[in-house]
Amino acid sequence: VCVQFRPTPAAILHAIPGRRTNAMRVESKTEKDKKTFQTYLDTSDRTYSCAHCRANLANHDQLISKSFQGSQGKAYLFNSVVNVGCGPSEERVLLTGQHTVADIYCDCCKTTLGWKYEYAYELSQKYKEGKYIIELAHMVKDNGWEKEDAGRKRRSLS
Repeated sequence: VCVQFRPTPAAILHAIPGRRTNAMRVESKTEKDKKTFQTYLDTSDRTYSCAHCRANLANHDQLISKSFQGSQGKAYLFNSVVNVGCGPSEERVLLTGQHTVADIYCDCCKTTLGWKYEYAYELSQKYKEGKYIIELAHMVKDNGWEKEDAGRKRRSLS
């Protein structure tokens, strides 16, 4: 897991001699409280990333199912994800019944990606609790997919 720090404009100004003022220090301290750190997944693994800002979202080995439907089309169910935030929980009636869910968004660009299953009312849906739905419209494949896709292409040509 890697962490990246991006200096804010105020932090850059602080580095210039003679440019420090009390107002800048307060602004910088306030901005410091808002810093977020991005998690980077291993580049040797097949990963999924945000289609809008390319922040890593999940490793392929965390994929549970490709058979889900989101509000904008096809969606994938993941066991765990990174670089996402959760909105407030709410009750929704989905195709598979009533659930308590929380929208998830990309921590980097704030785009809503899908939702997290908080609670499933039906016994047959309990396996979804604590899992994440990400819609394909907001996700791209990154790293290591070329080998697998090339193998599929060769098999389809023969």
